Amino acid sequence: MTSVGASEQSQAELTEPTGTRQWGFIGSGKMATALIRGMLRSGVAGTANIAASDPLELARAGLAADTGIRVHEANLPVVEQSDVLVLAVKPQTMPQVLAQLRPLVGPRHLVVSIAAGISIAALLEGLGPERRIVRVMPNTPALLGEGASAYALGPGVPAADEAVVKAFLGSVGRAVRVPETMLDAVTGLSGSGPAFVYLMIEALSDGGVRVGLPRDIATMLAAQTVLGGARMVLETGLHPGVLKDQVTSPGGTTIAGLHALERGGVRGALIDAVEAATRRSAELAAGSSPKNEPSR
Repeated sequence: MTSVGASEQSQAELTEPTGTRQWGFIGSGKMATALIRGMLRSGVAGTANIAASDPLELARAGLAADTGIRVHEANLPVVEQSDVLVLAVKPQTMPQVLAQLRPLVGPRHLVVSIAAGISIAALLEGLGPERRIVRVMPNTPALLGEGASAYALGPGVPAADEAVVKAFLGSVGRAVRVPETMLDAVTGLSGSGPAFVYLMIEALSDGGVRVGLPRDIATMLAAQTVLGGARMVLETGLHPGVLKDQVTSPGGTTIAGLHALERGGVRGALIDAVEAATRRSAELAAGSSPKNEPSR
């Protein structure tokens, strides 16, 4: 497995494999916007190298004003101008989009899908068996350049294409390559995980209010504590259990709080949450609930 973060790569490493390529985004929702912002911020691509399409006039105007890129109503000009095509549409609209794009997508295109639950096999069936496909599972903290993404390569995708995808995802956080069979688990952990973390921050803030802190101070302290703890794990490389023990004194305040958490089953509840989200991702991918819109 290869882990890539924007902070771990030099600017040259980020820009070299991607700088001369033309990027096209089919769809301009929040995740597409986050990825485009990250590319522009890091120098992976400039405004002249990115185009997008969206059928909604308000969405087109908002993306153009926000990023300065070209935004079209139709998909055709985006496909014609692009070397890398990012499919950023809702999963339930993907079959129609693939049918429209099939005659337009050719050997020069690297196709990157960020649609949850749409398999590489389904993308190849929709676009043609010889297409170069990469499936990506990003998450919403990419909006702030702190995304946790995973990607899986389709058959025949060369190393040069993987370098492009790594730089692309590295511009909005950290990325890891996994087998496609693990992407449901990625969805359950990092895709749904931000919601679990928000719940924890809210609960910690509630605890602060319960013991006398004003709400704004409690929320700030809770959020910064989670952020600081996460950075300690990532930057020290130490196991979370080791870091936990480092702040847990015999007979002190922290062990009293940890005891309460263990009595409340917090550890098991979080494991169950990831398992439930993973299972739901697999169900949606299999089409067991076609009327339900997949959500992370």
